[in-house]
Amino acid sequence: MVSSEGLSAPLPPPQAATRQYGVTKPISTAGPTEADIQRTLELEKFLVDAGLYESKEDADKREEVLQRIGQIVKDWVKQLTRLRGYTDQMVEDANALIFTFGSYRLGVHGPGADIDTLCVGPSYVNREEDFFFILHNILAEMEEVTELQPVPDAHVPVMKFKFDGISIDLLYASISLLVVPEDLDISDVSLLYDVDEPTVRSLNGCRVADQILKLVPNIEHFCTTLRCLKFWAKRRGVYSNVTGFLGGVNWALLVARVCQLYPNAVPSMLVSRFFRVYTQWRWPNPVMLCAIEEDELGFSVWDPRKNPRDRTHHMPIITPAYPCMNSSYNVSQSTLRVMVEQFRYGNNICEEVELNKARWCALFEPYLFFESYKNYLQVDIVAADVDDLRAWKGWVESRLRQLTLMIERDTLGMLQCHPYPHEYVDTNKQCAHSAFFMGLQRKQGEKTQGQQFDIRGTVDEFRHSINMYLFWKPGMEIYVSHVRRRQLPPYVFPDGCKRPRPSRIMAQQQADKLPYDDGEVSVTGSGERHLKRKKDLDGVDVNQVMPLEKRQSLSPQPRDSVSPVIISDKASSASPEQSDKGFSMEVVESNKRPLLGEMEPEYASNSSTITNVTSKGSCDDAGFGSVAVSSEGNTRSVEGSSVGSNNPGYLQGDVCEADSESLSDNGCGNGNLQQDGSQEALEPNAAFGMLLNSNEGVNSEQKAVIRLSLTSTA
Repeated sequence: MVSSEGLSAPLPPPQAATRQYGVTKPISTAGPTEADIQRTLELEKFLVDAGLYESKEDADKREEVLQRIGQIVKDWVKQLTRLRGYTDQMVEDANALIFTFGSYRLGVHGPGADIDTLCVGPSYVNREEDFFFILHNILAEMEEVTELQPVPDAHVPVMKFKFDGISIDLLYASISLLVVPEDLDISDVSLLYDVDEPTVRSLNGCRVADQILKLVPNIEHFCTTLRCLKFWAKRRGVYSNVTGFLGGVNWALLVARVCQLYPNAVPSMLVSRFFRVYTQWRWPNPVMLCAIEEDELGFSVWDPRKNPRDRTHHMPIITPAYPCMNSSYNVSQSTLRVMVEQFRYGNNICEEVELNKARWCALFEPYLFFESYKNYLQVDIVAADVDDLRAWKGWVESRLRQLTLMIERDTLGMLQCHPYPHEYVDTNKQCAHSAFFMGLQRKQGEKTQGQQFDIRGTVDEFRHSINMYLFWKPGMEIYVSHVRRRQLPPYVFPDGCKRPRPSRIMAQQQADKLPYDDGEVSVTGSGERHLKRKKDLDGVDVNQVMPLEKRQSLSPQPRDSVSPVIISDKASSASPEQSDKGFSMEVVESNKRPLLGEMEPEYASNSSTITNVTSKGSCDDAGFGSVAVSSEGNTRSVEGSSVGSNNPGYLQGDVCEADSESLSDNGCGNGNLQQDGSQEALEPNAAFGMLLNSNEGVNSEQKAVIRLSLTSTA
């Protein structure tokens, strides 16, 4: 742990590493310069000042809580052993152990962070009844335990709760032993014998954390760099595995790989090289800390040559413990696009820091999500009370990623989505409430105007899947609505009101500074045209059938009541001036069928509003052509779909690598890294030796309700 009083210059590590870490040779074995050491001191001080390190008192309390949970599970197993008629000696020997993983095990947790824990029990204690029923009831009766929430149907079944104020995520694994020894080696592969896949996934959290710490050259430098990058990811809105971005283990694996590529670098160098490497990375080439090994136990490992589903992964980050799996299968085309944009942002800032043109605080500027798009989907979640909301919100949040995938699929990737992982709460609502938002825009680089997207059926399908919740209670409702940026509710802004828009000069400077185009400001044409478009946007006239303030004051509605959210956007040809700029949004019908709830908008429920929007802004300002949404569900499954994407093909004989330009400290040429007089590829895949490319074709299958009009009105 770093304290504000104890900052000192780190000693340069040995210049020659005797061991090769990772599947390739390092990019550079150079150690830090005096400037690098000074920048590391500044970075560590910034992290301390940002409050990322917990106090000794808090650390001691966590240890005490873990000891108490360890005793609880031991008593629980002994009780079950006695109830099942085992001998007194078996009862005495009965045991369960608590292991930690995640940020706590890696030593990068901060104040208030939860502790990822695994309970390992004997073969006769099962997960379904013993863990999620008997242990759950034991915890529920304890005064120290609050906010107890079992999630038995998760990909990795988990029980969430707070123990004496400390957040705990507790997993369970039943191993093929009658007695669990106190000195159990969690990394032993034999523990995976004769267990099911949920147990393997539960065990692998601990096994992966241990392997990461064994595969990095310098644990202290790794921890500081990872702490920094996790803080950066949260500030930039790309830290959330459940939403389709990256979670703690994903960031740990990415940082560990950079540590392998620069084994003698200090944290300031590693942060800079992190952005340099992953800005140039050729996804979907996998990130791996070690070669993927097969084993006789027969569990499936990540191998796109054998497993067709593995070929659909957009950002493979492979776990180092058997069975090696892709830890980032949740990433979609949309979330990958957002993360690559943020990597470029970080790379630009780090370059300025190295040139002494910026300070570290600039890297951690929060991402202004609500200033970045013109159009948003708002997902309101309400319940009768806070306990119901906690369970309901957890279910809805776990499915939000599917909405992104569905929109990608049903628009063939032409409508880009940016789900934001932060939760917002309107304290003025009488019912328990939570809201999530998703930015929408047309696919960047598309010049066609007058394009229309009908995603009413998409939202129907999403809502239908949400309403399949097994523990649904009266009052649990979800509302999906379209909002323009100027209609965003005040509670999404930190000070309760919208920020003043930056001046035109400031906005242009920021646009020039950013390494990517958000699709909202034209990159062609004269400055006068840009200013005219902004003026047109500021004059948008918005008329809604249901007033915005009425839509925002949601309350639980009858569950069977359905009404459509319909949004359409098409090019207007009312005048020559508007032929390439104007658009309108209006209520439309799909497939000539009547839509429920259209007569009186105040009776609409369980979805949000019927919206009629008219605007004289440009299609570029709108960010997308047309979105139409309604609320009658259908049952098509989209689990694991790779939506709107070209499935990557896999060609043997090529090399997995990131674009090597500007990656080497010693220069580069012809696109290959120069190192010690030789050219080395950045990331050759020792296990496969293949380059992942995208096929040209797209899936022609699409829903009947999709309506795409690609006619240019220019």
